[in-house]
Amino acid sequence: MNRNAMGILDTIIESKRHRVEALRPRHIEMRNAAEAVGPTRPFVARLSGDTVAVISEFKRRSPSAGWIAPDAEVEEIVPAYEQGGASAVSVLTDHDFFGGSLEDLEKARAVAHLPALRKDFIIDEVQIYEARIAGADAVLLITRILAPEQLRDLLAAAEALGLPALVEAHDAAEIEVSLRAGAQVLGINNRDLATFDTNAERALRMVADVPPEVVLVAESGVRGPSDVERFAAAGFDAVLVGEHLMRSLDRTAAVAELAGFARRPELRAG
Repeated sequence: MNRNAMGILDTIIESKRHRVEALRPRHIEMRNAAEAVGPTRPFVARLSGDTVAVISEFKRRSPSAGWIAPDAEVEEIVPAYEQGGASAVSVLTDHDFFGGSLEDLEKARAVAHLPALRKDFIIDEVQIYEARIAGADAVLLITRILAPEQLRDLLAAAEALGLPALVEAHDAAEIEVSLRAGAQVLGINNRDLATFDTNAERALRMVADVPPEVVLVAESGVRGPSDVERFAAAGFDAVLVGEHLMRSLDRTAAVAELAGFARRPELRAG
């Protein structure tokens, strides 16, 4: 399983390289188009309120879970998330492995007032332009798949467009690289991309590595209010929740029961 999982990650990244090469001839055109898009919605501010923010994720499938909700429609689910009290929406835009698309991102931005995060495997600035053109208010950058200098360059490219980045780390070394690169919003993923195993203790063990001024997000492994309560008590600012919500019969109620826990970043040792 571990070898297969790592092989899937390698395959995903290789597919992104092909995508980037296809977009590269339009690099200047896309940069100009991205710079012409209107203002972003306040992603970071929505994660910095009095309560732990819920970033509700729209995804139809994943390599680890298989198909979760193959017939899911953005127009139905994202407004339900907003009604339940979500602070932002994360949209998987990878088609081959997650069943998503940039059109899903565009729709999510159109049917709700939530800031929208493009969640994908970004390895080149042209994908950041692509995200902004599609309406993204923030982008995911995964430290594990980027060299430190790449991460710094992509953070700068996003910042130039007014796009905050959720920088994702999986261990203490990646947290250090992320912070040195200038990450202001840091996600600790409880799912190991090398094995696809999920362990909520992963993020809790690394809280002290993140200073209180950095917005801290727990990703994966939230299956109910008790999980959010634990992350809140450890000093997390937000949780990103996908599979649990996508499998819920009443997504508005599912989001509502995760929202409302007091945000306490001062609890972090820093």
